[in-house]
This record gives sequence, structure tokens and C-alpha cells, in this order.
Amino acid sequence: MNYDGKSFRPISNTENGETSEETIFHYKQEGKILSCDYSGGKIIKGHLIGIVNDAGEIDMRYHQINSQGELMTGVCTSVPELLENGKIRLHETWQWTSGDRSKGNSILEEI
Repeated sequence: MNYDGKSFRPISNTENGETSEETIFHYKQEGKILSCDYSGGKIIKGHLIGIVNDAGEIDMRYHQINSQGELMTGVCTSVPELLENGKIRLHETWQWTSGDRSKGNSILEEI
């Protein structure tokens, strides 16, 4: 699975997360290396970097500046699901490595 040039939007997130339907993720991929710029909603600017395995699963690290001016960091694992319309849905399990270090789950869908 290749994510290069694809954009995603969250359709759900646990309450302790900062992304929302206003957050747009723009993915780039070179080989197994994934990178992404994102912003929107509570997030002024964010970046992530990760590794994509042969099943399309992503092991990533992220950092972002929120609307309160805080630098937040975390880790995330994304598992892809191919939808009937050919788009990708990502099932994410994440944890903050800053702040309260809480965990959460989110779902992103390709736009």
C-alpha cells in the first residue's frame, strides 16, 4: 500500500485527542518512509514521520503545535482498511509522549 499524495481527515477520535474533522493530513511516501504535514481545528501545525510495513501498517511519531501554543508529541500505529469505494480508512491507536501521556484511538478516512 502506498500513501504518497493521499489526504486524510479524522472521522472519530477519543476525547483526549486534538484532531477533529477540521484537521487535514497530507501524506508523502518514499519507499517505506512516510511523512505528513497536517493542520486544522485545534492544530496550528503538525508533522509526522513513520515506517510502512508490507501490510500497509504505519508505525509513526508525531509532533504538533496546538491552538494554545503547546508543543505536543506522541506515537501512533495505523492499520489500513480498504473501503468498497477504493478509499483507505486508517484505524489508529496512539499515545501522547508529552502532557498526561494518555492513550486514545482515532479513525481517519481518505478524502
